[in-house]
Amino acid sequence: MTGKITEASSLDLISVIDKEGNTERAKLFFYLEQQFLLQIFNLELGSARSTLKEIQGVLYEYKPRYSFEVIKYYFITLSSIMTRRLQKASICTEENALRFNVACIEMIHTNLHTENVKEIGDELVEFYYYILKGKVKPSLSHETVNEVIQYINANVEKPLIVEEIAKQFNVSTSHLSRIFREHTSVTLVEYITMRKIEEIQFYLRFSNLKIAEIAERFHFCNQSYFTRVFKKYTGLTPRRFQKDLDGNYFRFTIKKGDSL
Repeated sequence: MTGKITEASSLDLISVIDKEGNTERAKLFFYLEQQFLLQIFNLELGSARSTLKEIQGVLYEYKPRYSFEVIKYYFITLSSIMTRRLQKASICTEENALRFNVACIEMIHTNLHTENVKEIGDELVEFYYYILKGKVKPSLSHETVNEVIQYINANVEKPLIVEEIAKQFNVSTSHLSRIFREHTSVTLVEYITMRKIEEIQFYLRFSNLKIAEIAERFHFCNQSYFTRVFKKYTGLTPRRFQKDLDGNYFRFTIKKGDSL
């Protein structure tokens, strides 16, 4: 991503900055915001996290007495900026971009308090990163495997059966299973399960759905089985993960040969 940051929704903050006469700090704020957007769209997760913390520090110094309110509404503003960027870049449909924005606002409104500002900032960066990473096309050396991965990513909330996927790509079940494991180091069934768990993590933290409703949405046979599978990959029960914002997200990375 290149270009200047010109979103009007950020400009309202400059009035606060100018009243304090902090011209250099104003320049720093907009520089950091530009860096953040470049980093997150380049999938530089660690750098984006650090930069957002720097932005929070700048905002805190401008208005220490009202820092919580300023940072809260900046998080909402930033999520709106991300929404427009996703839509303009055709990364998301207009409907999905709006869903993304509403999910961010709901999470901020429901969970943010004065003691967890940094944690919520990290949560938002994780969410931005996840949405963007899911749109990156796989680049393995076998084209069918790439296409299967894209198909799974696009249909992760639907029932995904190996035999049906094989039919979709006009190959035998045994052949698809073999080439998928050769190029990803995991079985097709396990990859489907891991992608579901990756997606579910964000439903647990960014939606108001009950755990049983999420399990049903992703076609687990019952909540007990869902809990066992979720804990296998994340180390936490769904309820604990939902409440513990310090918990890390489970991510699967292909280790063999090429990578996503």
